[in-house]
Amino acid sequence: MKKKDIKILLVDDEPDILEILNYNLSSQGYQVYTAKNGMDAVAKAKKKKPHLIILDVMMPEMDGIEACEMIRNTPGLEQTLITFLTARGEDYSQVAGFDAGADDYITKPIKPKVLLSKIKALLRRLREDNPQGEDILQIGNLVINREEYKVVNNGKELILPRKEFELLALLASKPDKVFRREVILDKVWGQEVVVGGRTIDVHIRKLREKIGDQHFKTVKGVGYKFVL
Repeated sequence: MKKKDIKILLVDDEPDILEILNYNLSSQGYQVYTAKNGMDAVAKAKKKKPHLIILDVMMPEMDGIEACEMIRNTPGLEQTLITFLTARGEDYSQVAGFDAGADDYITKPIKPKVLLSKIKALLRRLREDNPQGEDILQIGNLVINREEYKVVNNGKELILPRKEFELLALLASKPDKVFRREVILDKVWGQEVVVGGRTIDVHIRKLREKIGDQHFKTVKGVGYKFVL
C-alpha cells in the first residue's frame, strides 16, 4: 500500500501537538485527519475509515480509552490500527489502553523521527496477504475468516480488535501447540513494536471472556496454547 493511500487520524486536545504531528505525517505523504476530543474521534473514524489512529488518553468530553473501546466495537473498523500517544506512562494506564483494544502505546515526549519510525513499523502490520495459510479456519464451532477479519463462535459473530483476532488466529492455527511468548510477540506485534510483558496476558484474558476460558491454556513460564 502506497503512503498516499494510507489514512491517519490524529486525536489530541492540544492544537500545537496536532499541528506538529499533522505537519510531520503530511510531509511524508500520508492522508491526515484530525480530531480534538474522543467524541470527534469516533465520528471521524466512522466517516473516514482510517488505517491508523493516533490517540491521546486525557481529553475533554470523552477520554481516549472510551473512544478506543467505541471504535473497536464499530463494524468496519476492525482492521484499523490504534496507538495511544500520551504523557501518561504508568503501567496501569498502558494496561488499560491495551485492554481497550490498542495495538501500541507510545509515551510522550518523543522525537518526530522516532515517532515516524514507530508509525512505519505499525503500518507494516497492514498486510494485504495472508502468510499463515487458508483464509477460513474452522475448528469445531469456531470459524475464523482471516480475509474478512470475522469470527463466528457457536453461530454468533464476534467483533474482535485486530490484535485479539491475530492472536486467536495464530493460536488456533495449530491446536494444542504451545506458542512461546516471544514467538507470539514476534508474530502478532512484530519485532519493531515494543510492548510490555503484560500485553499478551491482557489479550488472552479478553479472548477467554469472548471465546471461552476452556479454549486457552497457560503453560507457566513458556506461553499459551489453544485447546478444543
